[in-house]
Amino acid sequence: MGKNCKNGSVPIGDTEMYYASFGTGKKTMVVLPGLSDGLTTVKGKAWMLAAPYRKYLEEYTIYMFSRKNKMPEGYRIEDMASDQVQVMKTLGIGKADICGVSQGGMIAQCIAIDHPEVVEKLILAVTAPSANAVAANVVSAWIDMAKRGDHTELMVDTAEKMYSEKYLEKNRKLFPVLARLTKPADHYERFLKNAYAILQFDVRDRLSEIKVPTYIIAGEDDKTVGNDAAGQLKEGIAGSELFIYEGLGHGTFEEAKDFYDRIFAFCN
Repeated sequence: MGKNCKNGSVPIGDTEMYYASFGTGKKTMVVLPGLSDGLTTVKGKAWMLAAPYRKYLEEYTIYMFSRKNKMPEGYRIEDMASDQVQVMKTLGIGKADICGVSQGGMIAQCIAIDHPEVVEKLILAVTAPSANAVAANVVSAWIDMAKRGDHTELMVDTAEKMYSEKYLEKNRKLFPVLARLTKPADHYERFLKNAYAILQFDVRDRLSEIKVPTYIIAGEDDKTVGNDAAGQLKEGIAGSELFIYEGLGHGTFEEAKDFYDRIFAFCN
């Protein structure tokens, strides 16, 4: 574990984008995290982030990217996708398997639509093709919490919307404690720009433009993006595969023990 871990940054415009990379393999995977990136970036976390991928670090080199540090007002998911592709090319990543989780999956959809030349295979985990009613209500509530500066409420509600009841029963008492470790220093400016971008997102009428092999992973009880989102992706992307975890929700990528095995089985 932690093989060839590297923490880095890439200049882009008037700012930079942090990334963590690990592995020594010839195949390349790019991982795009969700809205949590608005609170804490991947900076300096390569060794820790490598843990779930340890079985695949001889076959793959894996890059996990944050959004760029300075985001303009009105920054859209489509803009995030374009910036991501620019940074990949700067690093010499010509083509990669791209795995997007939650908001990262929205960015990944835009990359596959507008920049298909950089996508080998596409993995869309617990994400949606638009800010549907469920997602809009959840994200809008989080925006209100952030504006009030109520970080504990934000973290607790995020956990309640992510995890299965079984997981929550074991860990509920920890969430207020963990909240103290994640409060951002920028008064939620980064989080809010990411969140507002989600509310503006809608590529439902462009899903048919995604031609790369696509694997969709969802939980059957997703309280963050709703339970219809995965089906919309499957219907809109020709030839795509869909797997739904019973008993899990938006936190499937943390709770399902075979989550990463499924991803790499699809890629291979």
